[in-house]
Amino acid sequence: MDKWEYHTIKFETKGFSGGILELQGFETQLNALGSQGWELISCFDTNQSYGATREVIAIFKRKI
Repeated sequence: MDKWEYHTIKFETKGFSGGILELQGFETQLNALGSQGWELISCFDTNQSYGATREVIAIFKRKI
């Protein structure tokens, strides 16, 4: 049976009321983890007031 390890990262959004994700830094970090063998399995946002995005959470896995 395959065994997995998991890794979670959080990206803070910017802007007066949040919701602005700095895409270059986001992609750079995703590509760095991908080159280390991590596979992105889920990505979602958390909300603050009025539905603005507060943070983006990405979950990765790779075989042990």
